[in-house]
Amino acid sequence: MLKRIHVSDLRVDMYIQELCGSWMEHPFWRSSFKLRDPEDIQRIVECGIHEVWIDTDKGLDIVAGPARAIDRQSAAEAVERELVQAAATAPARRVAMGEELARAAQLCAASKQAVVSMFAEARMGKAIRSEQAVPLVASITESVMRNPGALISLARLKTKDDYTYMHSVAVCALMIALARQMGLGDDDVRAAGLAGLLHDLGKAMIPPQILNKPGKLTDHEFAIVKSHPVEGYKLLLEAQGVGSIERDVCVHHHEKVDGSGYPHRLKGDEISTFAKMGAVCDVYDAITSNRPYKRGWDPGESIRRMVEWSKGHFDELVFQAFVRSVGIYPIGSLVRLESGRLGVVVDQGGKSLLAPLVKVFFSTRSDAHIMPQLVDLSHGGANDRIVGTEDPARWHFKHLDQLWQGAA
Repeated sequence: MLKRIHVSDLRVDMYIQELCGSWMEHPFWRSSFKLRDPEDIQRIVECGIHEVWIDTDKGLDIVAGPARAIDRQSAAEAVERELVQAAATAPARRVAMGEELARAAQLCAASKQAVVSMFAEARMGKAIRSEQAVPLVASITESVMRNPGALISLARLKTKDDYTYMHSVAVCALMIALARQMGLGDDDVRAAGLAGLLHDLGKAMIPPQILNKPGKLTDHEFAIVKSHPVEGYKLLLEAQGVGSIERDVCVHHHEKVDGSGYPHRLKGDEISTFAKMGAVCDVYDAITSNRPYKRGWDPGESIRRMVEWSKGHFDELVFQAFVRSVGIYPIGSLVRLESGRLGVVVDQGGKSLLAPLVKVFFSTRSDAHIMPQLVDLSHGGANDRIVGTEDPARWHFKHLDQLWQGAA
């Protein structure tokens, strides 16, 4: 049986099914393992993780019994209620996904090359020049204004070799979409985009063998990785045309509102709005992307896990705006419909974030693939609705990205 418990209730020989926090925030290679060492409990606490899921069939139960635990169904229902509340606003009008995908693909390729060049210059000790990045941010802004899902979704499709570079592009696009959702002015939107593009520049100073290590990091290696915000800040102090917003996001995008983040353990209002935005965008793209040591989570499932962490990790208003900017079911999410069909979200609907455009391709009732069909759930004649998200690994689906791209 799965139970969500507070870390203060952890004890040796419990089986941890999942750590309730991003894998970027802890040095453990696997998120599922049996606790063998009391020091591992202390390491979990020190990483700022407040809750974990345990499997009582594989390890010890909580001492206080079921009364202090939260069952998975109740937690899931609470998450859905919060998401529905966050998505009360209808999505903005924009061009169709298919109209933007080709342009976004070209922009992704150009953006990657620009970021690769910036990182190379940083490694060689050359000062970063913002005039190289400003036109790129402008082009990404134009794409996001037409349809944010196109570039954001394509930038999520990374290989382990280009993760760091494409992550910067993705966070840039996410920051722009979030800034526009929050109603910020043009100058602030531009600064948010540039901050997203530069936020991980400090990783240029991290040895590649540590940054791309496929296994568990040692405490020393984890400390080196966690130095990248400060290293990036130092680089941006010498950069030309980079302002205080960009430097602030760079050094503080790993801070958490409960004060358990790094490098300065800021909390609440000590963290700027832009840094809070950077924290949400950084985590979302990281957990939805494949890494050397872990496959990315489904976009829709990632949003739900972030809700579980949001009380300690993220600013509530910023996170709600983020959900409205990417959707309750972001493009690429695997969803189950009331009819028993499974489908992948290919675009947001025009009326409600609860009713996106879905490409159905599988029947759970017959346990078989069916002829793919586009279903606009916002249309009255659809006679169907989403009842939940699904894990692609459970169904052994490996072609979802081709489905949502091909649907457009």
